[in-house]
Amino acid sequence: MKISQDTVVSIDYILNDGEGNLLEKSDSDENFAYIHGNGQLPAKLEEALEGKETGAKVKVGMTAEEGFGDRDENQIISVPRDRFPEGEEIVNGLQVEAETDNGHQIFTVIEVQDNSVTLDGNHPYAGVDLDFDVTITDVRAATEEELDHGHVHTGDHHH
Repeated sequence: MKISQDTVVSIDYILNDGEGNLLEKSDSDENFAYIHGNGQLPAKLEEALEGKETGAKVKVGMTAEEGFGDRDENQIISVPRDRFPEGEEIVNGLQVEAETDNGHQIFTVIEVQDNSVTLDGNHPYAGVDLDFDVTITDVRAATEEELDHGHVHTGDHHH
């Protein structure tokens, strides 16, 4: 089956930055799967995977702009320390999810002061050139339910 709109695609991937440093790789025990054509991956990567079949290997390089965009200094915000749950350990690099005007957004803690915490709402790879090295491990049609919910259901997925 070829990758096309609304197919569920499982991939193994290695992601390096433009300098060849490893940023992340898929966990071999757990395939990364997404619904094709729903904007879950950077567009340039989806375009490269379009029409490919199980077993195909795809390499895609992209600029920061094509990937997760440039860094936006306006995404760096400071919030009162007491917005965090009492007793929660706040350390640099901690990722927190917050409700913003744009829906859910992930922020990364970049500085902790006595009374305030500085958060960076930029995607961790914003401003970074990306090199994807992808192997397609499975392609199948998405189920009605998956399309309905907009994401892939794995065996142990609960709402």
